Amino acid sequence: MLSQAKTSPDITNYLTYIFANGPLLRRLNLGNDDMILIRSSAAINLKNSVRASYTSIPAAGQGFIQASALSCLQDPNPQIRNFAGSVITEVVQRGGVLGWPALLPELVSLAGNERGNAATTTQEGAMAALAKVCEDNKKVLDQEYQGQRPLVFLIPKLLAITQSQLPRVRAFALASLNAFIPEKSQVVRLSLDPLMAHLFNLANDPSNDVRRNVCRSFVHLVDVAPDKLRPHMAGLVDYMILQQRSTDDPELALEAAEFWLCVGEDEKMRPSLAPYLHKIVPILLDSMIYDEEDILRLEGDEDDADVEDRAEDVKPQFAHTRVTKAATNGQNGNNVNGQVSTQIVKTDDGGDDLSDGEIEEDDDAVDIDDVEDRWNLRKCSAATLDVLASNFHGPVFDVTLPYLKQNLQHHDWPYREAAVLAIGAVADGCMETVTPHLPELIPYLISLLNDSEATVRVITCWSLGRYSGWASKLPNPDDSKRFFEPMIEGILTRMLDKNKRVQKSAVSAFASLEEKAASRLTAYCAPIVQQFVHCFRRYKDRNMFVLYDCVQTLAEHVGPALARPETISLLMPAIMERWQKVSDQSQELIPMLECLSYVATALRTAFRDFALPIFQRCVRIVHQNLEDHVKAMNDTLLDKPNKEFLIASLDLLSAIIQALGDRDGGSAELVSACQPRFFDLLMFCMEDVSNEVRQSSYALLGDCAVNVFLQLQPFLPSIMPLLTKQLELENIRDEDFENGFGVINNACWSCGEIAIKEQQSLAPHVEKLYYRFIAIVNNPEIPQSVHENAAIALGRLGCWYSAVVAPHLGEFAESFLQIMRPIDDSDEKTGAIFGFNMIVQKNPRALEACLLEYFQASTAFRKVDIDRRDLEQSFQNVSIPCELG
Repeated sequence: MLSQAKTSPDITNYLTYIFANGPLLRRLNLGNDDMILIRSSAAINLKNSVRASYTSIPAAGQGFIQASALSCLQDPNPQIRNFAGSVITEVVQRGGVLGWPALLPELVSLAGNERGNAATTTQEGAMAALAKVCEDNKKVLDQEYQGQRPLVFLIPKLLAITQSQLPRVRAFALASLNAFIPEKSQVVRLSLDPLMAHLFNLANDPSNDVRRNVCRSFVHLVDVAPDKLRPHMAGLVDYMILQQRSTDDPELALEAAEFWLCVGEDEKMRPSLAPYLHKIVPILLDSMIYDEEDILRLEGDEDDADVEDRAEDVKPQFAHTRVTKAATNGQNGNNVNGQVSTQIVKTDDGGDDLSDGEIEEDDDAVDIDDVEDRWNLRKCSAATLDVLASNFHGPVFDVTLPYLKQNLQHHDWPYREAAVLAIGAVADGCMETVTPHLPELIPYLISLLNDSEATVRVITCWSLGRYSGWASKLPNPDDSKRFFEPMIEGILTRMLDKNKRVQKSAVSAFASLEEKAASRLTAYCAPIVQQFVHCFRRYKDRNMFVLYDCVQTLAEHVGPALARPETISLLMPAIMERWQKVSDQSQELIPMLECLSYVATALRTAFRDFALPIFQRCVRIVHQNLEDHVKAMNDTLLDKPNKEFLIASLDLLSAIIQALGDRDGGSAELVSACQPRFFDLLMFCMEDVSNEVRQSSYALLGDCAVNVFLQLQPFLPSIMPLLTKQLELENIRDEDFENGFGVINNACWSCGEIAIKEQQSLAPHVEKLYYRFIAIVNNPEIPQSVHENAAIALGRLGCWYSAVVAPHLGEFAESFLQIMRPIDDSDEKTGAIFGFNMIVQKNPRALEACLLEYFQASTAFRKVDIDRRDLEQSFQNVSIPCELG
């Protein structure tokens, strides 16, 4: 019935009438709760209708909505007033500021009680609505309309409203100002002095909400106007410490704590904290103790390792493209993925992020992992201590040490846990100062791995991971046996803890240890892999995700050591057993595919025994994903497929083809046996709308050019137009800046690999190719890796088409030589310089402006394992005509 009603041209009028006319609904003999529910439902549907079709609603209908929404701000029910604000801000977003020119003056008048007759609830409702309009339209309100800028009108009005007698109105007014401060608007900059004066006046406001917004304002001003804050730092330090001690309001304490974090991360403001570290560090340490509510949730955490995970516990996964190709030997660039980020992400406000129709869950439903994962005072304080330690070093540890001595062996576990957290937080920044204490600290931390409280074991794993770099680099073998080996054994043991959270923390800590110890773990591969195998057999679904990361990190850092027969016989059967259990639709498949990419790279040709079923399944996933995408495009009722499966499958196909290489026909057999045809699928992926899919596709294309060129060659006439088109810089949208360059980077790299092996298929595209490469190498805004791959591809074109490119040599010679200079000596660089010399032979005079750079390039090679004879001869061939010229 509702869907039928939505087709009526008067649906918005009906919804507006029901929403705005509460008293009339009483005639239906409805209870108050039912009446509010009906009006709220009407408001939600009205907002959705405005969002979908506001511009097509007749002017009279728009006026009815506007007038009714304003009238609802005076409703005695706060929920109705809140919905009125949502409708109002949606109207502004869809109809524009000029579509409702009377709105802002009216909201300001009601919120500020300018007429003197607005009820308290009306003032609060109007100010709440105005705050929503400001938050959702901050950029729009800072634009000029008919020579006027709404923000010029709003800022002084909002400052005046902060003096309201009503706490909620003051808080909303300040929150509205906070929406504009980070935008660094010129209007705000001109109002900084009165803003500062109002903040100081409100600093001791009795309302926690007001003081919370005061703290947030100061946090924003650290970035926007540090010079305004610096003279007041002494007072601000005392003020923020006082607010952070607000145990009755954790959100206020968190806002205050974020001031230290923001100042600590700002290079210009950071030095101003130095004189106050003795005040700041203790409040951070005190704030790192779990609050009473969290302690109740965490205390006595059950042994749940044998309990199956709920489906909702497994979060959606996102493929991390590991195939941004560098200019040397086709190896992965610096942004190889797979590592779990240690950075904590928070939202800018504590606002409600619920979509229409969603119901906020009861706080009691928050599980233990939410306590661990959410951004809170404890995490903010720990992150701040880390930042301060990284910049002030010894002085921070000097203040921290007494706290550690007092609490590390505290009989109450929350204090022990906070002390261990503090040890880990100062690890990177205070290592030099902490090191003398580590021979005593590390054994004690290892002993805490057996603490009776699971939460202590969790944080101990993390803290030991932070110090694993120290333990792994001990030069004395006896010291390694005292500290490094017990650390390895202790963390590995916790990976099979009876508590899932401890398991997860241990796996993450061991992944950190793997990164820092790297090849030092080679001697321990067998027992490490043996423990991984036990984990594969015992872990439930959720912890499998971090286990895959740990396995791939080991593969990345020990490489060939993993390819020993005894290690392969342990690891691969465990992975393949899990491989059989995981469906093509499971979220677990994404990290599994990524893990196998690293394992395949480490095992190289030893991966051949396992390659066929994995390769075939990846091709099947790619094919199915593409088919599902086509179906969804033709039927809007169908869900679009998850491209993360497609990306991870493409990356694993790349890894397998690299691992097996062109030896013994391993990769060639897999590609040739593919059904549907491998390169037909790849071409579809190369045209996908997703940057991430195309980035992985062009990496796979380049790997095929290197390893299975004979199978690729017949498809080049169809592939080259797609590749050439992808090199256009105009394809990059501003919002996809970084990912767009990742695609072009891999397209340049793959083109270079094709160019060194193929002549005939490139001929029709040479002109477009060199024009695009020249545009890339001459653009200073382009990332270095893209420059390098474009320059190498351009140089390689010279091997076959020097006469075609030579007339344009003067357009790119200087840029080419500057880009090539810092690249490590490699076969790729050799081939590019060789092709460049062939171009120079055809047009030597084009080098007149960059002869010095050219001569430097001729003597720049340092590696003795590169065959330079042909290259040296090409330089000699160039020098004679240059002298004659």
